[in-house]
Amino acid sequence: QMQLVESGGGLVQPGGSLRLSCTASGRTLRSYVMGWFRQAPGKEREFVAVIMLNGVITSYADSVKGRFTISRDNAKNTVYLQMNSLKPEDTAVYYCAARKDGYSRNGALYDYWGQGTQVTVSS
Repeated sequence: QMQLVESGGGLVQPGGSLRLSCTASGRTLRSYVMGWFRQAPGKEREFVAVIMLNGVITSYADSVKGRFTISRDNAKNTVYLQMNSLKPEDTAVYYCAARKDGYSRNGALYDYWGQGTQVTVSS
């Protein structure tokens, strides 16, 4: 089993930045594709970003492209989500997830999930 713990959420003003971290225990991250997802109140969970095993290939939702950056440090067993130019519509609980069997934007296909961290963008 793998346990994922997110951190770094909080309250930020529009235009501000946050960096989320997701640290794994129980198993090494290096064998897993890692994704970030989010869920706003009253809305379905949505894909945010994904990073492949080598840390080079990434993909983003159109709504965050150019503002968010996903990265990973396999030595630290941690994946990050740098969020810049935050907007009120980015307010959500952010989750990281791990998938053993390759690239996917479909959260239902991920094997392990963290408990989530709240991000609130408001003035």
